Amino acid sequence: MTSDVAAPIVSPETDAIAADADAPAQTSTALGYGLSVLLVAAAGLVAFVVDHIVSTPDLSLIFVLPVIVAALSFGWGPALIAAMLSVAIDDFFFIEPRFTFRVASPSDVWALALLLVVAAIASTVGAQSRGRALAARRAAQQAEALRGLAHAVIEAEPTSALLKIAATALSRIFDAPAVVLAEKAGKLWPAAANGGATLSAADQEAAHWALANDKPTRGETYPFDQAAFDFWPVQTPANHRLVLGVKLVGLSGGRPREPGRQVELVAAYLSAATARGAGAKPGAQA
Repeated sequence: MTSDVAAPIVSPETDAIAADADAPAQTSTALGYGLSVLLVAAAGLVAFVVDHIVSTPDLSLIFVLPVIVAALSFGWGPALIAAMLSVAIDDFFFIEPRFTFRVASPSDVWALALLLVVAAIASTVGAQSRGRALAARRAAQQAEALRGLAHAVIEAEPTSALLKIAATALSRIFDAPAVVLAEKAGKLWPAAANGGATLSAADQEAAHWALANDKPTRGETYPFDQAAFDFWPVQTPANHRLVLGVKLVGLSGGRPREPGRQVELVAAYLSAATARGAGAKPGAQA
């Protein structure tokens, strides 16, 4: 199939609106694991200093702190690594016989087992708290993106500016590259993009098919196995034909559930704005 979509695009727009919502930036998975190891190493250093200053029967509780911090900051995986590493360091350096993983006293065995259980519980609770916090932040980010688009509609922004704001809203809602394509002279042209959106030839073909058949497409799904973007056609009362695209393939958090719901809200705002621009009431027949 020959595509009528314009060449691949890269958005020149800056994410000025998204900058506030995305700060602080999410720590990468690899960095989270690395920092968790450093936290355990720091706890080991503290335990070493305390061991030489104060005579204490058990230093295990010192190693619970890095596990909790790792769980709250980086999630369950790094917290689990921190827990296992904490048990290993405590056993090797601070439990007799030292500098070996053998444990001479049954009470020390129970101490290590208790440390592992406490660390596992703390990491689970901490990771769940972090997940809820991220979900709440994501919901607030989505609501703010939709409010920005609604404000642009109320303020009767020009169509070109409105489409740019719509692309920004989509990018913020899904934390992914997004694009708005508009039909002109029987072809699709890139009207706005955000998040570094770049369309491949397969994406272009999928977008054209979505517009021609008035049906959404899904990336990496037959017959568009090579496409990375999902596309939704938008039929407005003013007879402007648009296609909204979001790159949902390869997201760190996985594919969102029912992304069409959020996209339909953006499409509704665009429909309302174009209807008013054409002198029609939102929801009126074209």
